[in-house]
Amino acid sequence: MSAELDRTKNLRDIRFRPMSMPDVALVAAVERASYQFPWSEGVFRDCVRVGYLCRVVEAAGEIVGYGIMSFGAGEAHILNICIRSDLRGQGVGRSLLDYLLDRARDEYMQDVFLEVRPSNTVAVRLYEAIGFQRIGLRKSYYQAAGGREDALVYKLALEPHRRED
Repeated sequence: MSAELDRTKNLRDIRFRPMSMPDVALVAAVERASYQFPWSEGVFRDCVRVGYLCRVVEAAGEIVGYGIMSFGAGEAHILNICIRSDLRGQGVGRSLLDYLLDRARDEYMQDVFLEVRPSNTVAVRLYEAIGFQRIGLRKSYYQAAGGREDALVYKLALEPHRRED
């Protein structure tokens, strides 16, 4: 059913839930299908084990994406975020990013950081549309087919949740 998910229902049918150890193999499969140099299952297991915020995105009962974020000293760091290729460009990634930012606010984080490949122009546009500001460059950060690729470093200053009276 994976390629046949009803695209008109995707946004209202997606849900986010904690990633568990049994999810790791499916998450790693999404990762391998998305990246030339994917994280290993061991890295995902370690993220769950150490208590990072690890969430999967489900649609029609299938894992179609994931997000991993760490917290510390008032800062959140989005370590990995991915949506299965057939669901990209439909708002699922934006919904996941909004969800992760809300969790950072819930934890009273003041800033969120992330790195992204300059060649990932779709992600760069999404982050900038949400308000992330480019603050730096990490030289030769990512493995790449021709050697190494730089990483753009982005930061978003979070405003606290508004209280509803």
